[in-house]
Amino acid sequence: MFGQTGGSSDFLISLFPFIALFAIMYFLVLRPQQRRVKEHQNMVANVRRGDMVVTSGGIIGKVSKVDDTEVQVEIAEGVKIRVVKSTLAEVRSKSEPVPANANTPS
Repeated sequence: MFGQTGGSSDFLISLFPFIALFAIMYFLVLRPQQRRVKEHQNMVANVRRGDMVVTSGGIIGKVSKVDDTEVQVEIAEGVKIRVVKSTLAEVRSKSEPVPANANTPS
């Protein structure tokens, strides 16, 4: 009965490795992942006409139209597809915006 004065300190000492493990996981895994997510959201928000993009499926093309949640990507001459913005993996080259009358037939 009299020897249990250190019981609470023993519990804290045994809990310390778990706290240290969580801190290490936070700085090595969770924090960098949060940074990558934020960079991706910023990239998707700033995509504009004329940018060369790569989708998560590997399709490379030039953005011809930007909506709130979708972009229209021209993957070949006269071949356009609609892609959800969040599936864009990379913006390869940022360029000047395409003029609004660039797609009208002459």
